[in-house]
Amino acid sequence: MSPAPADRSAVNPVLLGSLGKGTRAEIVGLDESRVHTPLKSGELERRLIEMGLVEGAHVEVLHEGFPRRDPIAVRVNDHTVALRRAEADAVLVVALTTMSAV
Repeated sequence: MSPAPADRSAVNPVLLGSLGKGTRAEIVGLDESRVHTPLKSGELERRLIEMGLVEGAHVEVLHEGFPRRDPIAVRVNDHTVALRRAEADAVLVVALTTMSAV
């Protein structure tokens, strides 16, 4: 993987839900207020943390569902989780690389 940027303030984070298949990124934060959820306040963030989606973790989008690219399968460090894109929009990331599609 590519080294992380030395100065995080110079990099604008994007939403995990906006990334395409093959994109690798590093999590820089969680922001539950960005998504509409029927869960109690703090519950979505707690669940994401339990799945390993924590600051500093490396992620890679492995698969996109058909036909609307939802849900997505994401490798988080050394395990794989599936998320709805709406939930993934609560995860702020900095893209590292994109693997070329074969």
